[in-house]
Amino acid sequence: MGHGKRGVPTGKFAFEFGGTKAGWIQSVEGGHAVADVVSEKVGSDHIVHKHIAGVKYEDITVNCGTGMSKAFYEWIKASFDRKHVRHDGAIHACDYDGNIVSTLDFFHGLISEVGFPALDAGSKDAAKMSIKISPEFTRYKDGSGKVDPSGYSLGKGEQKKWLPRNFRLTIGGLTCTHVNKIEALVMKQKVIEHHVGEKRDYEKEPANLETPNLVVTFSEHTAKSWYDWHKSFVIDGKNHQDQEKSGTLEYLTEDLGATLFKLDFHGLGIFKLTPDKVEAGGEGIRRVKAEMYCEEIKFAYQGGSTWA
Repeated sequence: MGHGKRGVPTGKFAFEFGGTKAGWIQSVEGGHAVADVVSEKVGSDHIVHKHIAGVKYEDITVNCGTGMSKAFYEWIKASFDRKHVRHDGAIHACDYDGNIVSTLDFFHGLISEVGFPALDAGSKDAAKMSIKISPEFTRYKDGSGKVDPSGYSLGKGEQKKWLPRNFRLTIGGLTCTHVNKIEALVMKQKVIEHHVGEKRDYEKEPANLETPNLVVTFSEHTAKSWYDWHKSFVIDGKNHQDQEKSGTLEYLTEDLGATLFKLDFHGLGIFKLTPDKVEAGGEGIRRVKAEMYCEEIKFAYQGGSTWA
């Protein structure tokens, strides 16, 4: 996020919207004003003259983990439920002492994308989700004042660690105990832009919600139920709605004792089942990848993921 004071390092970002403090985010990008350039017809001077037309504002992308406010997760949940809510808000770039270096104000923002990380039982990295906010317009300004850290997060030591290796997948009628990888899941909300009278800005309206495929990998010795479903659904053509499945993906705490976030899948239909390539004489565990379409995903958060 630019427009800060020169030479002042940015240590963290405080996020707020709708008049409430949402929490600390790990990174932010976008939100810049971009003008349309129109080329005019070639005149007698044989030069293609150009001019600026409407102004658009880039989506704002923020990355965060656990420890955000209930209001923030409720905003995400509303988007999954197709109950889209516009919010005004601000992102404060702060130095390591909490002094505000610069602020990005956004107006009439819609959530246009929510991304959940790829999961891997062997990973040790921290997990985070990515949120895109589509504003009607933004404004940058130099910072002033200081952020009170106690108003933006859980107390020290209370924030639950979120790791991509800690998850539990359940799908009715399928063996999921040896699923070791799940590809990243990205919900996309298409946003339509409308010109507004004589304004150079655009109004934005939500359109259709794009639901991603669920793609998982598991050991071949637990694959029988998956092969049975694939044969019935794909090969035998028994793929009406009553043969689709439902499932749940839980993102768990480090000790696996509690759920941080949960995704409920509805209308799952398998369309591809592929064993890994294995070299002759290889000693590794053979894996199988299953790819399923999904008609609807519901989002829920638990107490351990939020602070207010």
